Amino acid sequence: MYNGARIAAVVPAYKEEKMIGTVITTMPDYVDHIVIVDDHSPDDTSGAANAVSDPRVTLIRHEVNQGVGGAIVTAHRAAMELGADVNVVMAGDAQMNPDFLPDLLDRVTKDGYGFAKANRFFAPESFEGMPGYRVFGNIVLSFMTKVASGYWNLFDPQNGYTAIRTEVLARVPLDRVSPRYSFENDLLIHLNILQVGAVDVPIPAKYGEEVSSIRLSKVVPELMNLLFRGFWRRVWYRYVLWSFSPVALLLFFGLALSIVGLGVAVWVCFQIASSVVATAATVMLAALPLMLGTQMLISALQLDIQGSPSSPEFEPFN
Repeated sequence: MYNGARIAAVVPAYKEEKMIGTVITTMPDYVDHIVIVDDHSPDDTSGAANAVSDPRVTLIRHEVNQGVGGAIVTAHRAAMELGADVNVVMAGDAQMNPDFLPDLLDRVTKDGYGFAKANRFFAPESFEGMPGYRVFGNIVLSFMTKVASGYWNLFDPQNGYTAIRTEVLARVPLDRVSPRYSFENDLLIHLNILQVGAVDVPIPAKYGEEVSSIRLSKVVPELMNLLFRGFWRRVWYRYVLWSFSPVALLLFFGLALSIVGLGVAVWVCFQIASSVVATAATVMLAALPLMLGTQMLISALQLDIQGSPSSPEFEPFN
């Protein structure tokens, strides 16, 4: 146990025959359960896990590959059945340093947060050695995830080193969370809808020699689609269905006015291109809706940022 809480490490594993043993043997003693999900690996990942003979290990093998998110969901459910109070995700490739596990667990078990996640980019030096296109990609993806999830206080959304209370997990519709690489992004959206307090924890990255098998041409469009749909799902539940708040009014009217103003502006440009002189009234017909719409959208954004669930809500376990 850790700070009076039963801890389960959930470990999604795919083709991790070489590293899964290291993950198990380096797991701290205060971790009560290690739930490993072999996501239908073509190698002997399951055999390597069994070879360690750690009594804390619960091994599950998928008969069909479900993706990293699907493996995490299976592990979360198994850990909850084992009676865990807090689940922490540890990658099967041993790239999540267990020495920093207390930093995550303290925020959940002592500080009262429902969800804590690692942030690799907690200082300017964190980007050193990273190619410029990856720095740019991480910044853009983090901003888009902030908009979609509503967690404006979080960064590095693809970081899967997380800790979450099982009482929070029990409220999340796990069968609706994306089962692939966008699992972390989609989970944040679901947690925000539930108004779960979340916090970033500075943890340096630990990279091995593995080469990523992610196909960006497939993952990026799926992720953009998920964030777009997730944003409107969050708006619907938080700002329309459960409480018709000013955010919804400002957002909808702001979008409508901006679209009208943009449409009129395009029409005016075509008129000018056809040698038709635009009158002051015509210009104002385009400018006024655009200005009002932009102001409403900015106000909606400000209210959404202020409403980000970033405060602890639970009592400590001990």
